[in-house]
Amino acid sequence: MKTLFLECNMGATDTMLLSALYDACEHKASFLEIINETLAPFSITVSAISTGKCGILGTKIVFEFPDLTPPATPEKDAPASAKNEAEEHLNYLLAHAMQQHRQESASTDATAQKAPTPLPQTLADLSLPSPVKEDISAIYEILSEAATSLGQGARSPLSCKNEQDMKSLAIIAGCALLIYMMVPEQIICSPLHIGSGFVKNGDMVVSVPAPITAALLKNIPCYTSNITGSLLDDTNAAILKYFVTQFSIMPALTIHSIGYGIGMQDFAIANYTRVFWGDTELYTPPVACVAAPESNSNSETFSNTDTIVSIACNVDDMTGEALSLATEILLAAGALDVYTTSIQMKKNRPGVLLTCLCEEADREKFIGLFFLHTSTQEVRYQTFTRAKLESTVVSRHSAYGNIRVKKSTGYGVEKEKPDFEDLKSIVLKNGVTIADISFDEFDA
Repeated sequence: MKTLFLECNMGATDTMLLSALYDACEHKASFLEIINETLAPFSITVSAISTGKCGILGTKIVFEFPDLTPPATPEKDAPASAKNEAEEHLNYLLAHAMQQHRQESASTDATAQKAPTPLPQTLADLSLPSPVKEDISAIYEILSEAATSLGQGARSPLSCKNEQDMKSLAIIAGCALLIYMMVPEQIICSPLHIGSGFVKNGDMVVSVPAPITAALLKNIPCYTSNITGSLLDDTNAAILKYFVTQFSIMPALTIHSIGYGIGMQDFAIANYTRVFWGDTELYTPPVACVAAPESNSNSETFSNTDTIVSIACNVDDMTGEALSLATEILLAAGALDVYTTSIQMKKNRPGVLLTCLCEEADREKFIGLFFLHTSTQEVRYQTFTRAKLESTVVSRHSAYGNIRVKKSTGYGVEKEKPDFEDLKSIVLKNGVTIADISFDEFDA
């Protein structure tokens, strides 16, 4: 199943999500051509630049907007409300005047003259496929419902009164177009990191997340941290709320491409949104690649050892939900295993020992995640030498279809175990029990 996994460990603000989707998409040139043609009536130009953050190379989508800044007015004593209304009206007139000037000054040649492009009055006037326009309309409906629930005005797709309105339209249209071009069968997203502290919202300062963003986060798993700043805005929250089919940790995924959308702000953690584009159907290697070595009592016993790191901390002031989320985040970051153990701490307080196993090269990354997502003030880590069996996967015949079987060998031991998800699927589909399923003693 074609799957987009959106990793929002640093949220998604401004163009981070759009840039990550673009970075993972195969049809970059076509996207830029279509989106620039679509936004040309608004004089919005879209381009992509390669940029880096903390040694990670990614993409940032850049917009160029018409200058809607009104000239300074000599009237200093006008009431604030009257000034705001006058400025909005002036912005509106200026935008249309600039558009009319561009149309009148369009270049001509000896054989043809390019017709002026009028400002779209409805979404139907945009030069986009119908499904994309339907997605844009639905996202604005989600934004409008959230704004209306707070007593604010509804959001309209084409009423671009300022640069922020134009940017929202460009981001929503761009994300909808990229997802349309990639044709995912499902879109999964990690729990949303939203930051902490306070953010300026119009003329007011409000706590993170801003009110409209908070309204959009209903029924979506999210979390705060010690990172000060807003990591999710309302435009991206509405896009995620509309497109994402499931919020969870990353599933087993055969990755085809990875996209990095680089953020503007600098934090202690690399600031980017990451997109994994791949397939959730597990790959079964050819038989020739996975056949177990022939048994030979005279041959040297196969053994396999490596080293891993165990990181642990004691906590007694976290809720079960918070611990569960920390476990999911560690696993999503690539931990080999994560588990908890009930312990008794000082003054007979019940506590939990949280343990994570990881590769040596990832030790510092996971120590940082422990401090970020748990309440602990210290962690302990040890390096262990690990002995393990060598495992491969083969496919075996059964009366109900092929079944994946995990074969493990080493230290004079050979083991086989059928994949439980395959057995479960057969049981639910055919109304049999696991005991009824048998497979042939040869590879498919």
